[in-house]
Amino acid sequence: MEAVFDELHLDLTNVQLPRYIAVEGCIGVGKTTLAKNIARLFNYDVLLEQPEENPFLARFYQNPKTAALPTQLFFLFQRANQLESLRQADIFEPVRVADFLIEKDQLFAQVTLDDDELNIYQQVYDRLTINAPRPDLVIYLQAPLDVLVDRIRQRGVAIEQQISTDYLKALNDAYTHFFHYYDGAPLLIVNAKDLNLASNRDHFKQLVEYVLTIKSGRHYYNPTPAL
Repeated sequence: MEAVFDELHLDLTNVQLPRYIAVEGCIGVGKTTLAKNIARLFNYDVLLEQPEENPFLARFYQNPKTAALPTQLFFLFQRANQLESLRQADIFEPVRVADFLIEKDQLFAQVTLDDDELNIYQQVYDRLTINAPRPDLVIYLQAPLDVLVDRIRQRGVAIEQQISTDYLKALNDAYTHFFHYYDGAPLLIVNAKDLNLASNRDHFKQLVEYVLTIKSGRHYYNPTPAL
């Protein structure tokens, strides 16, 4: 991945970069990789989810019904704490890229929790009174289920190999529905099926060049397979 950046040349002279970018998408789609790559290119701080810190996650993948609520509450507190530190940062602090939107936390909750658990979760969410900063741009990476399954298998993270296809499908469908209605910030929906944003320099460069044209509204990036 280092070589991508060593060889990438973009003229950013007089280009107004978005100060806060959030990258989103289902498990396996490549959002963390893209967030890190953008942060490196723009010399931004990067704010990442830390799933390895969640002590309930392995139990959730093994038996979702018994561990869904503590897993979700841990992630909620984690994300809220990260965004609180971002919100309180001085205006002159470095700009940032994040690999999550706090709003999507409720998406996961709706997929994983039963009605009683969701009621408890929602009460906690509401009492946190999260005042998250509004991104200047949200990038949503979208890919079909078979691509997600294949990428999860290829990257070989042990805990992720326990993810069921049914759960992944439900989550992917929930993401599609969520971003169909999302209007909280300028949005770029990227068809990531044929993109290799981890190691293909041209794929990454062309996506960034498109990103730099966006100032407002909803946009779609749908590269051809031959890209």
